[in-house]
Amino acid sequence: MLKNDEIDIQNKYISKLRQIISGKKYYILTMGCNLNENDSEKIAGMLEKIGYNKVDEMNKADLIIFNTCCIRENAEDKVFGKLGEAKKVKEKNNAIIALCGCMMQQKHIIEKLNKSYPFVDIIFGTHTLHKLPEDLYKLIVAKNKVRDVIDIDGEIYEGIPIKRTSKNKALVTIMYGCNNFCTYCIVPYVRGRERSRKAENILSEIQELAKKGYKEITLLGQNVNSYKGNGYKEIYTFADLLRAVNDIDGIEIINFISPHPKDFTDDVIDAIRDCKKISRILHLPLQSGSSNVLKLMNRKYTKEGYINLAKKIKHEVPDVVFSTDIIVGFPGETEEDFKDTLDVVKTINFEQVFMFIYSKRVGTPAEKMENQIDEKVKHERFERLKQLVEKQLEENNKKYIGTEQEILIEGVSKNNKNTLTGRTKTNKIVILEADDSYIGKIINVKIVSEHMWYLKGEMV
Repeated sequence: MLKNDEIDIQNKYISKLRQIISGKKYYILTMGCNLNENDSEKIAGMLEKIGYNKVDEMNKADLIIFNTCCIRENAEDKVFGKLGEAKKVKEKNNAIIALCGCMMQQKHIIEKLNKSYPFVDIIFGTHTLHKLPEDLYKLIVAKNKVRDVIDIDGEIYEGIPIKRTSKNKALVTIMYGCNNFCTYCIVPYVRGRERSRKAENILSEIQELAKKGYKEITLLGQNVNSYKGNGYKEIYTFADLLRAVNDIDGIEIINFISPHPKDFTDDVIDAIRDCKKISRILHLPLQSGSSNVLKLMNRKYTKEGYINLAKKIKHEVPDVVFSTDIIVGFPGETEEDFKDTLDVVKTINFEQVFMFIYSKRVGTPAEKMENQIDEKVKHERFERLKQLVEKQLEENNKKYIGTEQEILIEGVSKNNKNTLTGRTKTNKIVILEADDSYIGKIINVKIVSEHMWYLKGEMV
């Protein structure tokens, strides 16, 4: 079946459901990465086209959707805990319960759900997200519970409705899947091999966003710098795509996540240097500072190679800063290996570090590795890394005091309704007192004080 035909079929199901859905409410809980967030926006787009209205409290919903993540153990635990709450809502409201996302691509999870959570109505995977209208129709009209998960690599479907969570910042997926097979990661098994969207579809989506007033774009992919274009407007590589997006009028800030250090080629560095709209914080996942551990992780770079790459980028783009991911306690990690990680953190002086304690993922090579690290040792190392990162964070924040920063005002602060919040081009949160009319605008702000997790600014 042609991809366009499949979307036409789903639009027909949307039309049918619109006749019987009136005043119903939906609730989505999203777990995991920005790709999950973007998937949830598409789910919300389909539901609102059907006629559902969003609510922020689960107990008010007629349809409950959990968009799951299987990257870390606590995300899975959270899903099963939340299912108990959802069951009570189902008993009270006769609510529909649906599960989707990466967890649903794992056979052992499906078996557990079927055995222990039979009250779940719909299960759909990462490759069948576009078929939610059909799944709902089968449940509501035919009264059939749905298990819509396929193991093969999914297709790329364009034209799925989308309901953005922000009015000035947008997530744009440019590719799906991953070919790297890091030994700790389940992603290639649940999201499939790499598939790139056509360049014309990406640019068309971003151009439409610009017309609607969006200022900031984040390009998404499991490994964005392995993007392969189809030749549209001479776009063949990720660097070509970056330059094309930089030329779109109205877009002022371009982010991208996540690149892989082994694929961070010179043409991408040159594009970052030349394209002033590209954010000056680059996410460069480290995972470990030890060459021995990196080899066990199948990361295909060394400690020295990573440091040299960061230095090369910094040489070409002097105002760039780095964020990173680090896993503590990978199987076989010795004290010396961990000290190598601390050494890289000291050398690079990251602006942001996302730290994780290693947890086994069923189906990955690392699950069966010998020399699993004791939990007490993992947590002790995590605390040492956390102390170093927080010390660097405090020192880095002080450098902003007295400087003028260009800020995109995102909205009202969650913690203080009398203040607005935005971010610097290096992704620092800034809080300031200003009129609501500035929301969605880019303004100059003087930084007057620093706090651990945010800066305070004043309008210039």
